[in-house]
Amino acid sequence: MPEPPVPGNCLTRVLVHTPAHSQMAGALSYWSEAPLPPGTLVRVPLGQRELLGVVWSIDSTSASDATLDPAKLRPVTTVLDAMPPLSAHWRDLIRFAASYYQRAAGEVALAALPPQLRDMSSVQLERRLKKLATATAKRTQAVVKPATETDTAPTPEPDAATPAVVLTQEQHQAISQFHQQPGPFLLFGATGSGKTEVFMHCTAALLASKPEAQALVMVPEINLTPQLEARFKARFCPLYGADAVVSMHSGMSPAQRLNNWLAAHSGAARVVLGTRMAVFASMPQLQLIVVDEEHDPSYKSSEGARYSARDLAIYRGHLEGAKVMLGSATPSLESWHHSRPAEEGGRYLRLEMPSRIGRGQLPLVRRVDMNHQPKSCIISAPLLAAITQRIARGEQSMVFLNRRGYAPVLQCSDCDWKSECPHCSAYRVFHKIDRTLRCHHCGLSERVPRACPACGNPDITPLGRGTERLEEHLAELLAGVQRPDGQPVRIVRIDADTTRLKGALESQLAQVHTGEVDVLVGTQMIAKGHDFRRITLVAAVNPDNALFSSDFRAPERLFSLLMQAAGRAGRDETVTNQSEMWLQTFLPKHPLYEALKKHDYPAFAASQLKERQQAAMPPFSFQALIRSEARSQEAAQGFLTLASQAASSQSDTATLLTQITLYPAVPMSMARIANIERAQMLVESPSRTALQRFLSAWQGVLHSTRAHPECKGVIRWAIDVDPHNI
Repeated sequence: MPEPPVPGNCLTRVLVHTPAHSQMAGALSYWSEAPLPPGTLVRVPLGQRELLGVVWSIDSTSASDATLDPAKLRPVTTVLDAMPPLSAHWRDLIRFAASYYQRAAGEVALAALPPQLRDMSSVQLERRLKKLATATAKRTQAVVKPATETDTAPTPEPDAATPAVVLTQEQHQAISQFHQQPGPFLLFGATGSGKTEVFMHCTAALLASKPEAQALVMVPEINLTPQLEARFKARFCPLYGADAVVSMHSGMSPAQRLNNWLAAHSGAARVVLGTRMAVFASMPQLQLIVVDEEHDPSYKSSEGARYSARDLAIYRGHLEGAKVMLGSATPSLESWHHSRPAEEGGRYLRLEMPSRIGRGQLPLVRRVDMNHQPKSCIISAPLLAAITQRIARGEQSMVFLNRRGYAPVLQCSDCDWKSECPHCSAYRVFHKIDRTLRCHHCGLSERVPRACPACGNPDITPLGRGTERLEEHLAELLAGVQRPDGQPVRIVRIDADTTRLKGALESQLAQVHTGEVDVLVGTQMIAKGHDFRRITLVAAVNPDNALFSSDFRAPERLFSLLMQAAGRAGRDETVTNQSEMWLQTFLPKHPLYEALKKHDYPAFAASQLKERQQAAMPPFSFQALIRSEARSQEAAQGFLTLASQAASSQSDTATLLTQITLYPAVPMSMARIANIERAQMLVESPSRTALQRFLSAWQGVLHSTRAHPECKGVIRWAIDVDPHNI
């Protein structure tokens, strides 16, 4: 007979980090000496380890639950009660994200917390919180102290939240509608129309009117955070203290991430800037969420809980009664569809700012027909002449190619050997600077062979081109060109290879901003979000490939990328009327380029939505991908096929199949990475509710199918709801 529990002990349900496909995906039961408020952080034993957990619920009356053996329950080890519990709204967000994206709640919750919390004791956390509170108090006093005889000027009071910024009529109208309507909002503004100033003005009004209110401002990529952080800090830190604006992204050190998270959780941080992970930031007084560049695919996670931070931002705003504003010059087709008039079923309010600030024109789009250029031409003569003219005038040009490295492939001219990766369904890319062949998928790096490994031919040559080769070619073409001061042309390349070291990106961007660079070469990381004031010419070297992609979202992404890239040109009023966007294309009459020439996103969106409606594709249907990884492609596909067949024989899933389409299992486009074979199966439905019900019921089928002998080689599987890459 097990011993009865100690009187006064409480049965506590705790979430720990367990994956959805484990046997312990839900909250686990522990004993605690006293009732613990839900949201309290604790440390609990699990096997031989001690893990960080979140109290999910507590029930002091459950001690006599016949399904539990009190003798087998273990006590909570440590209660981190120095920190206030996570709010009910935060827990509801975690609960929804886990349910919708078919993951374990513990996996989502613990991944959203700073990693350093996992190893901290209650004493260490208490010291950290006291240190943070002391530093915040000192800085706040320094900000709001009255002027003394030695002060040069009195410190402005927080109610003077917005400095004298002259707004355009379109900005005034957008801000007015924002204050008058509940939202959610889609701010559709041309590049250079001043969307960021609208975000800042709305944030300033919120902080000035409500002493404890907090705002969350999200950007798609880490490299866009520093410049936005600088603007927000310059605006708000003099009013609310140095800790009023903090950042959250994966590029921060664990200590920085913890400090900023605690500042947000305690309310000391009034504004949080961050990438997609910031959507889960604990902000007890959150009243405004801004999602900048909302169309960007980086907001969709590609591993773990494959969530969309943009969509969760909308849901979180609904949960917390916070206003949500999405912003983009090229909105996602889903958001554009949701912002149609309310009488047509729209759920967002569209705010439009079609004009650039200062009556500046959008860049003139020029198309170079590469069918009329020499076969091996990389930079056409007209484009080269235009770049040379910019250099002579002391202006900057930007040339982007969405492929890093020197060349995508090394090839033998005798036996047709190519530099394939032995572990992936991809080629290793030739990097000339360090003479390596590098796989951008599994990371395999080897020295370039002196001769062909297959036939011994010493003549192995690069095939195709990347940004490294483009940089070299431009240097050769511009070797005889001089700047107005007589100095040689300066070319800088910015891509994932040149920005590996900490601080490298900031240093290179500073060179561009100060005018030390004449021609900027790079991948799409330079094509969006940056405020380059001296660039008057932007060129896309080889954009046609996306037009032939099997992914139905490829045209949308290409149009967005080219529009964003064009927006880097002519952002300064003094040069805006001579800004140009050059496209080197073999399809100059393609409808996508015709719409781009007119900067007509609404026309492009209308044509794309019409095609998707005819094909019953999102946003007119709802999709999920089931991905499997195995030692062999047969095992990966076999697992999905068996699970699909089992779905029709199980009563709880079979009844839903009338509203579900299960497509055959196929290899993924990148079928093998690091010797792991990958397959996928598309699940589609005209009803979001039906799809969710089916996926929830199918989870058990997938679990049991993996136990079949035929699926022995399966390593893992995952569900991706609302996938962005098919």
